[in-house]
Amino acid sequence: MVLKSNAFLNNETIPAKYTCDGANVSPPFSFSAIPVESKSLALIVDDPDSPSKDFTHWIVFDINPLINGIEENSVPQGAVEGLSDFGEPHYGGPCPPSGTHRYIFKLYALDTKLGLEKGVTKQELLSKIQGHILEEAELTGKYKKQ
Repeated sequence: MVLKSNAFLNNETIPAKYTCDGANVSPPFSFSAIPVESKSLALIVDDPDSPSKDFTHWIVFDINPLINGIEENSVPQGAVEGLSDFGEPHYGGPCPPSGTHRYIFKLYALDTKLGLEKGVTKQELLSKIQGHILEEAELTGKYKKQ
């Protein structure tokens, strides 16, 4: 399974447009080689370099596995957003307090549709997907506040 963005390459800088220094909109993504038995996809975006904890920037789940990506500043039809560590169920772009941080975009192919409510936490989602992960893909972007 492959997760890519035409906005930035793996381990490269995320353009300011997708951060707190810009429009703060979610970048576009493309998916490929999704396992045929997938019933849904889930995407979690984390900053493992946050000073206090692994900071969650975006959670989207129950993504239709037949689509081939997510357009910029959008949530796929039928998909549901979880609660970010900004306290809202939507995308919050990179905004590191100091230095360059890594942002891990992790896509999960699942053998079930989760059917969870909007606003679930990352821990609730990770607990629910245990035993249902068929495959994972990762894309890492980097950002230093301007």
